[in-house]
Amino acid sequence: MATQPPTTATLVWKGALIFEARSGDRTLTMDGHSKAAPSPMEALAMALAGCMSVDVAAIVTKGRHPLTALETSIVGERVADHPRRFTAFTMHFIVIGAVPVAAVERAIQLSHDKYCSVWHSLREDITFASTFEIRAA
Repeated sequence: MATQPPTTATLVWKGALIFEARSGDRTLTMDGHSKAAPSPMEALAMALAGCMSVDVAAIVTKGRHPLTALETSIVGERVADHPRRFTAFTMHFIVIGAVPVAAVERAIQLSHDKYCSVWHSLREDITFASTFEIRAA
């Protein structure tokens, strides 16, 4: 089984609970107070939504369906007590274009079950649900 090179990042404290994260020549700011930037947990939810969105767009367009836009929203449910981990995610995909329902369902399922590395890096007991709608271009 071939492996990917390791993912590396360096975080530098900028004061308060703000950190600048750098991976290669790319940067991302995170704020534990969720004021100046997303918190690490918000960034994790965004990473999951981003990973699945990339997969869905790639799968739909590789199927030669006329995707003209894609918007994804995510809601992450967390426990009240520390470590306040995620227990469930619900994602909603808005697909713009004349894409068949079956193609969108298949793309979401393939991302969830096979391709999304962020999802597969999370705990297995997290509940996942998704919805979608297709709008004309």
